[in-house]
Amino acid sequence: MNKTTWTLDRAHSDAAFKVKHMVISSVTGHFDQFDVSVKASKDDFTDLEAEFSAEVDSINTNQSDRDIHLRSEDFFDAARFPKLTFRSTGFTKEGEGKYVLTGDITIRGTTKNISLLVEFGGIINDPWGMTRAGFELTGKLNRKDFNLHWNALTETGGMVASEEVKLMLNIELIKQS
Repeated sequence: MNKTTWTLDRAHSDAAFKVKHMVISSVTGHFDQFDVSVKASKDDFTDLEAEFSAEVDSINTNQSDRDIHLRSEDFFDAARFPKLTFRSTGFTKEGEGKYVLTGDITIRGTTKNISLLVEFGGIINDPWGMTRAGFELTGKLNRKDFNLHWNALTETGGMVASEEVKLMLNIELIKQS
């Protein structure tokens, strides 16, 4: 069966992350430049093939000094590893509008398999004749698994930046004819 291609609606999508700062609060950031491509033949997307990529240089935490540090060798090393990527390996329906997306994520040259929880918002025809699909994805990973080891300790011994990174993606796709 032929698969339909769905492309990213950049104006209605976001790829964000959250990291605990000094154990007491969180810093949220996102990638300004990212892309998603999905192919599926079924309306419930259970046979989807998905790819995601983000330009590391586009990392944005609304604090330029921190963003420069995140692009450096201490973290993403954007000069050597300009993109992070994800390629799906499975998409399993768990309930009405609930799925688990598994796939291989590559950050800083290291590839690991992760699972993301997915809420499928549905498919709609917009007023301009386009067919759209919406998804909210959440998950987490350990940044040290991807050689993002930099850290400092507070005076009480707590880490400045947690190892756990929460992932939050809101993705709106447009069906291609």
